[in-house]
Amino acid sequence: MDGRNQSVVSEFVLLGLCHSRNIQVLLLVIFCMLYLIIVSGNICIVILIITDSRLHSPMYFFLANLSFVDMWLSSVTTPKMITDFLRENKTISFGGCMCQILFVHFVGGGEMVLLVIMAYDRYVAICKPLHYSTIMSLQKCIGLVVTSWIIGFVHAMSQMVVVVQLPFCGPRDIDSFFCDIPLVIKLACMDSSNLEILMNGDSGVLAMTCFILLLISYTYILLTVHQSSKTGASKALSTCTAHITVVVLFFGPCIFIYVCPLSITWMDKFLAVFYSVITPLLNPAIYTLRNKEMKNAMKRLRSYYTDSNVNI
Repeated sequence: MDGRNQSVVSEFVLLGLCHSRNIQVLLLVIFCMLYLIIVSGNICIVILIITDSRLHSPMYFFLANLSFVDMWLSSVTTPKMITDFLRENKTISFGGCMCQILFVHFVGGGEMVLLVIMAYDRYVAICKPLHYSTIMSLQKCIGLVVTSWIIGFVHAMSQMVVVVQLPFCGPRDIDSFFCDIPLVIKLACMDSSNLEILMNGDSGVLAMTCFILLLISYTYILLTVHQSSKTGASKALSTCTAHITVVVLFFGPCIFIYVCPLSITWMDKFLAVFYSVITPLLNPAIYTLRNKEMKNAMKRLRSYYTDSNVNI
């Protein structure tokens, strides 16, 4: 493989989730509603955390960033999938395909690191409460979030520098609703088996490293909680349960796609939908419906606007 782009393919064809026209219409309605809920739900969380001074703490700062990342992750693939339900010719340009790969791995990699940071925040809050305000200062929090973006960007670029140089000259059908590295590599006009293992290993190392760090963090937290007072343990356990749920929902599909690929087309599509649509949809519900402070903040915001309308 030389250092230049040998591609003679100007666009790829996305085969989508199914071929039945009736099912596509049904999926169009479903995913339109889901995407609107994802965008509106995550925007509400970000606005709520920014405007409510009682939520100006490291945990909610990270949660606002997670909501922003989830909204972006879903927006990389879902709008294209929705518009393709309306089209007979479901094509994507070579540049558009490369952009999808870049941003999926940029945002996805950043989210993995951000979830580790959120676990570290809970570890400090529960295991070292007397030093929490010192350790988790504003500068430290900003630095950690910036680090997550940097790691995500480096991870994405490590994939892109290889993929953009692959020679594409033959088949151009991608049996999914968006471009992803394992599917695109298979279309290269070369023996890509070793390269596929290498690229999946790149994503797998990041995913498994973050997952192991998360397991270590929550193990320490649960051991500390077990030794704590009943009231404190109950509150901490409730918070950690929400975090662990998000971790399982996000990392489970990623591990099966990149670390232990199933090579079953319908299962790969389901897992891709899960981490790109379902997880960003569930995160707001998990964090808001299980969080007493978030629910109280929503009530205060609703009361504020209700009183304002009454005064007018």
